[in-house]
Amino acid sequence: MVKFKLNISLPKEGKAVTVELDEPQSLTLLGKKIGDVIDGKALGLEYSKLRITGGSDKSGFPMRPDVAGGRKVYILTGKGIGLRKIKGKTKKGYRKRILVRGNVITRDIYQVNMVVVE
Repeated sequence: MVKFKLNISLPKEGKAVTVELDEPQSLTLLGKKIGDVIDGKALGLEYSKLRITGGSDKSGFPMRPDVAGGRKVYILTGKGIGLRKIKGKTKKGYRKRILVRGNVITRDIYQVNMVVVE
């Protein structure tokens, strides 16, 4: 059973809405990538167009748009998604190897972040 938690951002109102999505609507999100625009009516929502901006898996590892596929990989990064700012350690040249999830929504994803486009 595929179940997603959708965090939908409403930029015009300055709010965010959380929605639980069960089968069969959740199956339409499988295989979609970060940056794809989908129809909200197909998901049973009141919004017309939604863009996928990110998410995280069941273990809490974030999705990165620059990692291809739906797998978990270790990447060496100096800034960006998944790297927290630690006082005194985020100096110039600081890099860290972190575990992140790819940009494709699979069955392992728990939370999907979206923003209303229209």
